[in-house]
Amino acid sequence: MRPREVLGQAARLASSGLLLQVLFRLITFVLNAFILRFLSKEIVGIVNVRVPLGVFWSVFLGWAWLQLLAVPDPDVIPHYGTGVVLFGFSAVVELLGEPFWVLAQAHMFVKLKVIAESLSVILKSVLTAFLVLCLPHWGLYIFSLAQLFYTAVLVLCYVIYFTKLLGSPESAKQQVLPVSSMTDMLPSITRSRAFVNWEEAKLTWSFFKQSFLKQILTEGERYVMTFLNVLNFGDQGVYDIVNNLGSLVARLIFQPIEESFYIFFAKVLEREKDATLQKEEDVAVAAAVLESLLKLALLTGLTISVFGFAYSQLALDIYGGAMLSSGSGPVLLRAYCLYVLLLAINGVAECFTFAAMSKEEVDRYNFTMLALSSSFLLLAYLLTHWCGSVGFILANCFNMGIRITHSLCFIHHYYRKSPHKPLAGLFLSPVLLGAFALSGGITAVSEVFLCCEWGWPAMLLHVAVGALCLGATLGTAFLTETKLIHFLRTQLGVSRLTDKTT
Repeated sequence: MRPREVLGQAARLASSGLLLQVLFRLITFVLNAFILRFLSKEIVGIVNVRVPLGVFWSVFLGWAWLQLLAVPDPDVIPHYGTGVVLFGFSAVVELLGEPFWVLAQAHMFVKLKVIAESLSVILKSVLTAFLVLCLPHWGLYIFSLAQLFYTAVLVLCYVIYFTKLLGSPESAKQQVLPVSSMTDMLPSITRSRAFVNWEEAKLTWSFFKQSFLKQILTEGERYVMTFLNVLNFGDQGVYDIVNNLGSLVARLIFQPIEESFYIFFAKVLEREKDATLQKEEDVAVAAAVLESLLKLALLTGLTISVFGFAYSQLALDIYGGAMLSSGSGPVLLRAYCLYVLLLAINGVAECFTFAAMSKEEVDRYNFTMLALSSSFLLLAYLLTHWCGSVGFILANCFNMGIRITHSLCFIHHYYRKSPHKPLAGLFLSPVLLGAFALSGGITAVSEVFLCCEWGWPAMLLHVAVGALCLGATLGTAFLTETKLIHFLRTQLGVSRLTDKTT
């Protein structure tokens, strides 16, 4: 398949995934905002404690949660023990769907993934809202049952889809799948009569190590929060809500693009070779796409950072009322807006880096991640003691900055002998930077005088000021970043691709 055909397929997958994510997340956003009106922040803090996947870890950590860690007062938070057990069981159920998820991801079944996950989240939110209204005295039972229902629906969606797909001989997709029936997804004896294929086991162990380290880097603050008891359950609840709200843009926009274009880079570029040893057309297309994606990520993240600073308190007040808009909530969300900027750049840079790295480079990167994980956990602990829950976000910013630096160094080294300079996507015109700075100043002043204690008329005026500034900034970007606009029009904006270069 030619690189431009792969690019077209990846672009269509990204755009369709983006539209589906926006639709389903909008529904769940409204439902979650409704649910928060009926909850205390302590219950939310309990619910967002994660139980790692796997039967062993579910049993072991379930015991640790109940016997070794602080248990809340049963009069305030009832049914805690049952909640831990049900969350652990739901993790095991979700693990059953992992083979189907991997198969769907490897063969670019992006719509299946988005629909299955979004449908599960919507039904979970609907069930939670129903139980909160009708049976509020159930407490943690509500969220435990909703989580179990979510995982069951998620796995069921994948099972139904692949059962139908593999059961249809006429299906064109079946011809390229590595399995021919559902039984192939189950453990079996190999031809050598061994229950374990040790070559595949070694490869799995390598992936496990990398996934474990990435889990620490992405969710490490939750383990520090839980095991070291640096925050009470109320502060944990506020942090989790702000974290979920702040990461909404990352899940809506960045994730579909990163997943789709990782597949594009992996198919177009050959591992073990730098840019000078590959086909010129492949290298040129990959460089142009990477430059445009970096520019898009930078502009999106910068827009969120600049405008999010002045509208964090208003957003939290609308989403969760005084429980979120007072106290540490606005400060957390403002810090998270900066983190989103780093998330955007890192996502694009790493999707290229992991697609182009050789096996030896991946192994070396695993050691780097090990050191980074240790320093991240230590920094998160220290910063939390120094500045409260915002310390977790600052530690994440440090972690993301190191990862971005590594990826950018790899990209620079990869293209060092090539005429292509994809890192140019990280530079904006002075006029556009001035527009961002001016908009940030105007909206900050508007927040001081119009938000959020002067009633709805003043808040609506504050929103209008932000809308005008946003329109002016986007207009400036449209006029100055013509190369990016052309890329969006030809690759992400329409289903039929042209043969022009970006």
